[in-house]
Amino acid sequence: MRRLLPATIMLALSMLTAGVARAQDDATAAEANTGVAIFAGGCFWCVESDFDHIEGVKETVSGYIGGKNDNPTYETHTRNGDREAVRITYDPSMVSYDALLKTFFRTVDPTDDGGQFCDRGFSYSTAVYTLNDAQGALAEAAKADAAMVLAQPVATEVLPAPTFWPAEEYHQNFHAKNPIRYRYYRNGCGRDKRVKSLWGDQAYSGIDKK
Repeated sequence: MRRLLPATIMLALSMLTAGVARAQDDATAAEANTGVAIFAGGCFWCVESDFDHIEGVKETVSGYIGGKNDNPTYETHTRNGDREAVRITYDPSMVSYDALLKTFFRTVDPTDDGGQFCDRGFSYSTAVYTLNDAQGALAEAAKADAAMVLAQPVATEVLPAPTFWPAEEYHQNFHAKNPIRYRYYRNGCGRDKRVKSLWGDQAYSGIDKK
């Protein structure tokens, strides 16, 4: 029996190694088919709603980014310097980062440096948080394009992404969980009206797509 033990162990190790290799291959394949974008566009409920309607977007998560303290909450994020933002997971074979940037700029007022629509203050100002140099270059190009189309300076910041902190569960998919309250807020805030007046036919409003 003792003579069989080393062979048994070797077989088990071989199977384990093969399993790990397959898992790594699967993870690499999944990563190749997944992209991440982080946009701050005022109220994260609205940014989630707009991007949930984009074909190729797999998931949107509302959260906080850029503040001075870890684990921000809805109660602390404005005084700690966090922006409300949305982390978007997408399939690059279906939608490009460049296309997401173009949509982002056309769902906000990038000329406003004091917030967005009825939500005022730094926490509601616009920004693109980039995950690498390639995203940074594309974001700067999209910002320049927006400024050219609008013939106005664009206040949206392009910044390397620090830690993204998911918001409380009740904020996630708020537009789907509380559609009446969400639409009342969005309409009352004047978001779509302002975007339409600024961007004209190029304006994108996810609320109209469902």
